[in-house]
Amino acid sequence: MDRGLAGVWPALFDGFATTVIVSFSALLLGAPLAILLAAASRGGRVTTRLAGLYLSFWRGTPILVQLLIVFYLLPFFGLELQPTLAATLALALNTAAFQSEIYRAGLLAVPKGEIEAASMLGLSASQTFFRIEAPQAIRLMLPALIGEMQALVKNSSLVSVIAVTDITRRAQQVAASTFRPLEAYTSALLLYVIIGAVLACIGLLLERHLSREAKQ
Repeated sequence: MDRGLAGVWPALFDGFATTVIVSFSALLLGAPLAILLAAASRGGRVTTRLAGLYLSFWRGTPILVQLLIVFYLLPFFGLELQPTLAATLALALNTAAFQSEIYRAGLLAVPKGEIEAASMLGLSASQTFFRIEAPQAIRLMLPALIGEMQALVKNSSLVSVIAVTDITRRAQQVAASTFRPLEAYTSALLLYVIIGAVLACIGLLLERHLSREAKQ
């Protein structure tokens, strides 16, 4: 490997760390809102419509536009965020819309007979949720959540448009400084593939672990 290519990886690893941090932070920040949206969609007519409006906007508009709106709109309200924070917020608001559907579908997939049986046994609503609904729903939702995480990592490549130094941004910088775009972008592609493969393995291991616990 020549000296030009040797300088690719330190910069890309820095972008790799940014990509992972932004993606996982967005997933965690979006989860509470997703749970609220899932609950709202199972509530009354007003909350269902409000949740539907949120889902329609964030699921039906381009992520690139969402990133730009969040980045440039917040300063009008006196809230200026660093590009990384603005990107994380925009991705969190976006993934919340997709996660909420995953949570809702997972909870609806739990047999109603088991919930009714738990009620007849004297379990409270919270006990029923944590002992009956949640464990089964998590097993059902896990593959979809891993898929959403993988999608979130891929979508995070767009944060480079607001100057976040993720993998894609670092690859652009390396390509411009070394005049080796093929090597820079191929290396970036490899890092994205590695992230996706690791997430898939983690999801498979967790799914097997939960399946073994369910059989015990």
